[in-house]
Amino acid sequence: MSHSAVRRVAAEAFGFSRIVNIRSFLRAVRPVLINERKLCDGLKDSGKSFDLTLLQFLVCPLSKKPLRYDETTNELINEELGIAYPIIDGIPNMIPQDARLIKKTEGTEEPSQP
Repeated sequence: MSHSAVRRVAAEAFGFSRIVNIRSFLRAVRPVLINERKLCDGLKDSGKSFDLTLLQFLVCPLSKKPLRYDETTNELINEELGIAYPIIDGIPNMIPQDARLIKKTEGTEEPSQP
């Protein structure tokens, strides 16, 4: 297949009305890509918050029990196992290896055996 045929097929596939020179296309698109990159950087700094409606769908991957959201530490807590899953940029990290062990509250601790 010749280069002109490849250009024609690419132009038809991507909806171009005419055959486009790749260099001129990239020159025209570059400012848009730079502005998009700046916009994405701004979103990272905005401090996304956790969507509380997700709590009705999320369960602990180990015990399959519901989780509690702790706003002060920004973590999802499994009271039964004493595990806290971190929330990073509004996204819960539900990987058990990344979870933090927490002390169980005094009322839920198991009695020690003599």
